[in-house]
Amino acid sequence: MLTLHPQVSVRPEPFGALLYHFGTRRLSFLKDRRLLEVVRRLDGATTVDDALSDVPVPDQAAFRSALATLEKTGMLQ
Repeated sequence: MLTLHPQVSVRPEPFGALLYHFGTRRLSFLKDRRLLEVVRRLDGATTVDDALSDVPVPDQAAFRSALATLEKTGMLQ
């Protein structure tokens, strides 16, 4: 299961959010507030499917891709 890395800080913004990793000093932009909500739900969800439950099915592939990128860059673990 994916979770937010403990060294990542999340700052909500009107466009979505900024994620900053204090260990790698990497900055990531979430360009959709719904993606921010999915990232927040990851900690309480048992699966990625659970975290995506409120996302319309046509958008889920793009959200899964974004989550995979966040995992690859170390924002999620």
